[in-house]
Amino acid sequence: MKTTICFRLNGEEMEIAVEPNLTLLDMLRERLHITSPKKSCDEGDCGACTVLLNGKAVNSCLVLALSVNGQEVMTLEGLGNAQNLHPLQKHFYEMGGSQCGYCTPGMIMAAKAFLDENPNPTEEEVKEGLSGNLCRCTGYIKPIKATLAAAKEINEGK
Repeated sequence: MKTTICFRLNGEEMEIAVEPNLTLLDMLRERLHITSPKKSCDEGDCGACTVLLNGKAVNSCLVLALSVNGQEVMTLEGLGNAQNLHPLQKHFYEMGGSQCGYCTPGMIMAAKAFLDENPNPTEEEVKEGLSGNLCRCTGYIKPIKATLAAAKEINEGK
């Protein structure tokens, strides 16, 4: 039996009927065609499916779609666009913070939530803040440097 939920997705009001066992990840990808959250481990271990739920980073593979009723969800698609990149997107791109790109959306969303909580982090704090996001390509150095550069730009703009 489906239940209709209403929530904000990337700033837009959404209404959709979902099954009780449908995950947020599967709803985003299969029903709403939002492709930045990636299905990888499907167990909450890798961070490839990270989105923001009310501003907090969550593994969307572990969140039931029903639970976002009345909530706000943000994916990479809501962070910025080609004409107006968010500083995280800009610095990940400019500094080579992604290689194959599979983990990048989840890592950027985790970095966004982290910087919202800690706008002036040290390198060690960034390492800890991104520790839930696994990457097999980058070696983590460039994503960490990109996050630090974005933090600097965001702080200079305030």
